[in-house]
Amino acid sequence: MIGLIQRVNWSRLSIDGALHAEISAGLLALVGIEKEDASSDVEKLLHKLLSYRVFADDEGKMNLGLKDTGGELLLVSQFTLAASTSKGLRPGFSSAKPPQQAEQLFDELVSKAHQKHGAVRSGVFGADMQIALENNGPVTFLLRS
Repeated sequence: MIGLIQRVNWSRLSIDGALHAEISAGLLALVGIEKEDASSDVEKLLHKLLSYRVFADDEGKMNLGLKDTGGELLLVSQFTLAASTSKGLRPGFSSAKPPQQAEQLFDELVSKAHQKHGAVRSGVFGADMQIALENNGPVTFLLRS
């Protein structure tokens, strides 16, 4: 599983022009699911999302994770993260998990995130979503399970 995380001051997700989800300070996580991903990858990625130290401590050093700060988490499925871009000028998606199976893993990630953190919002799997955000830093990291 791939998680592209951005530390944000806020983020808003709209579908069909209507606000669907929003968070204040925390992380926006774009999630790509690859063919070989399984439930064990959900656990690994979730641990990283909640624990990866991207927030400043009292000394200004990135030593705190999302669970330490109590920040919010916005999870968004993004199959394009699983694209193969090494050849040619058009992405290939043969490395992405088929939609039905990927949706099950994404739903599992959202459910477990709610259980472990609470302050979680999510987009809708497969929907055409518009995301607005204010990146804090900017701080952006690519995580893998």
